[in-house]
Amino acid sequence: MAQESTSRFFEDLEIGEEYTSPSRTVTEADIVNFAGLSGDYNELHTSEEFCKNSTFGTRIGHGLLGLCIASGLFTRSDFYLQTTKNTIAFLGLSWKFKGPIKIGDTLTLKLTLIDKKETKNPERGIFILKREVYNQRGEIVQEGETQSMIKRRI
Repeated sequence: MAQESTSRFFEDLEIGEEYTSPSRTVTEADIVNFAGLSGDYNELHTSEEFCKNSTFGTRIGHGLLGLCIASGLFTRSDFYLQTTKNTIAFLGLSWKFKGPIKIGDTLTLKLTLIDKKETKNPERGIFILKREVYNQRGEIVQEGETQSMIKRRI
């Protein structure tokens, strides 16, 4: 795994770079705890009996739980470890929920640097990451793009 001391700057980033995070298995406790934290007790997440007759046939994780797990997986990626000391701000995201996340699914995050832009401030730049969350079957269950600001080497 890359060392945090790598401290990459805007100029060091190359469009097309790809990274894969470690994996994480979703547990029943994750879904129950997220329901309590968020206050979202929708039966798709909390009632196995209700879900037996649903499209999914079983309880599924909250969409935002998947996004939160993706965020956590990002912090375990080499890209994060290489850029965290110089990242200034998270600027936003666009996100799509493509498929269900079920108890027992093992999720992995794939990152691709798809763009970088200079800003008016010569001390900063912006990078855009494509993020894809895969389950153990290689299916994309969530995906999106994020923008972050990073220091420039001046």
